[in-house]
Amino acid sequence: MRILQYDRAKAYEYAKKWAFGRNPAFYNFEKIGGDCTNYASQCIYAGAGIMNYTPVTGWFYKSANDRTSSWTGVMYLYDFIVGNNGTGPFAEEVPLDKLEVGDIVQLGRSNGEFYHSPVVTGISRGNIFVAAHSYDVFNKPLASYDFDRVRGIHILGVRTY
Repeated sequence: MRILQYDRAKAYEYAKKWAFGRNPAFYNFEKIGGDCTNYASQCIYAGAGIMNYTPVTGWFYKSANDRTSSWTGVMYLYDFIVGNNGTGPFAEEVPLDKLEVGDIVQLGRSNGEFYHSPVVTGISRGNIFVAAHSYDVFNKPLASYDFDRVRGIHILGVRTY
């Protein structure tokens, strides 16, 4: 096993390139539940370069009908990336002041349900800026969102075997 560095610059560049467009290599899930976590996964993949092809519990996208729930589902992405001990990107939940460009923020409701996965695109004087799909944005202040709960997902690296 080797641990590779997560390429935050590549994740950022991908986020910037596709914030207001759709990469034709990936299905647009906007009309069937939202595209935010699909976009976040694409950004993570741009920085990681490795998917985890474990059926059901991994993190991969081959097509709209051949993918894991973690590629497109908010809570499933969190469960995969924070719990991943195998191939691919792995992360930890952190306070917002520990986030870096290329990390993920998840927004939630007071009942504990998380519903949105923006990608961190900038940090300046304690302010976090994000990119996201469904409501396409780039460098939008996180503080301008209305949410009850928030969690930061800091990507630590990428495992390969």
